[in-house]
Amino acid sequence: MQNYIDKSTAVSLVNSGDRIFFQGAAMTPKILIEALCHRYENLSEVEIVQLHTEGEALYTQDPYRKAFKTNSCFVGGNVRKAVNSDYGDYIPIFLSEIHLLFKRGILPLDVAFIQVSPPDKHGYCSLGTSVDVTLAAIQSAKKVIAQVNPKVPRSHGDGIVHISQIDAAVEVDMPIHGHDPLVANEIEEKIGQHVAHLVEDGATLQMGIGAIPNAVLNNLYHHKGLGIHTEMFSDGILPLVEKGIITGEHKVVKPGKIVTCFAMGSQKLYDYIDENPMVHFKEAAYTNDTAIIRRNPKVTAINSAIEIDLTGQICADTIGRRQYSGVGGQMDFIRGASLSEGGKAIIAMPSATYKGISKITPFLNEGAGVTTTRAHVHYVVTENGVVNLYGKNLKQRAKALISIAHPDHQESLEKAAFERFESSKLN
Repeated sequence: MQNYIDKSTAVSLVNSGDRIFFQGAAMTPKILIEALCHRYENLSEVEIVQLHTEGEALYTQDPYRKAFKTNSCFVGGNVRKAVNSDYGDYIPIFLSEIHLLFKRGILPLDVAFIQVSPPDKHGYCSLGTSVDVTLAAIQSAKKVIAQVNPKVPRSHGDGIVHISQIDAAVEVDMPIHGHDPLVANEIEEKIGQHVAHLVEDGATLQMGIGAIPNAVLNNLYHHKGLGIHTEMFSDGILPLVEKGIITGEHKVVKPGKIVTCFAMGSQKLYDYIDENPMVHFKEAAYTNDTAIIRRNPKVTAINSAIEIDLTGQICADTIGRRQYSGVGGQMDFIRGASLSEGGKAIIAMPSATYKGISKITPFLNEGAGVTTTRAHVHYVVTENGVVNLYGKNLKQRAKALISIAHPDHQESLEKAAFERFESSKLN
């Protein structure tokens, strides 16, 4: 059995110049991160590699950031300022390929900070609700430092680590990070209704966390035999499981199982996951592998966008030049759904921002990244309806997208489309 040590002793294993991986989402090891930050005066040039983490991210704030630089593969609100500054940056990469950065030595890891359940009688700990790229980080890092917490749910699947793989263990007892479900507003509810009409009985769903995915799920109570193969899920699926609507009976890949690489939500969700063999946690290299995704029938992938231009180019991770989130798994699932028998790749978003700016635009903003190419986009849904861009030429795409744009912006979009596609013939 691993002997527990205090947090200060554990983080003293980190040296200047080290590259550290932080496990993320609900499993973010808060106590270890805070203890590390408090060593900032004795450290320099420490690089943090992470996906989305929860908490304050002290390592991005003064005075701690003097010792740390964030190199993030996904961007949440707590590190957004850092990655858009000179003390942080962002790596554009598909979620399905991040593990290769570690395994191929592109980003060799010195230390991995993780959070796990206490070991069982055989010495095995659970990575809880966040397997994603954490398993690859553990296998690649020279040292593994763990926050061992009885509040971590023991999840089924591949997120199992033997205590002998942990170099230093710190005992804590505190709730893991959580979020209450978001309630959809009127616009998001309309979008959810439109998307739900596209979902067929027997479909395999991929969705994220947020008001629109929740609105979709709330409109699926008359469906049958749905399955889940996703990179993440939250509380929204629980009522559908309880009512026998999500059964996974038609899935080819792990039938009857909810397959995911991480989950985040309320304590009710974590209680559901704990020791539940129906929920199967895999690495992102598996959940987001297009070749695996496409094997399931009627894969229905529901993703969102910050903006979409009139040809169908999707920007989902930047606001102009500013890095807002990350590439994540959108392309993995858009492509997987497109190749699935009867599959549907869906981009669902409000037609305008809260400030009234159209999310359907003549051109993407200067500096915006193309998250999903126009060749990959099929269905686009706003509160104003549904269009399918697959097989449509550029002019037909523009016309279709304008039809679901906010009414206040349709006239200006029609003018922009004319100038782009028609007036050029007059010159």
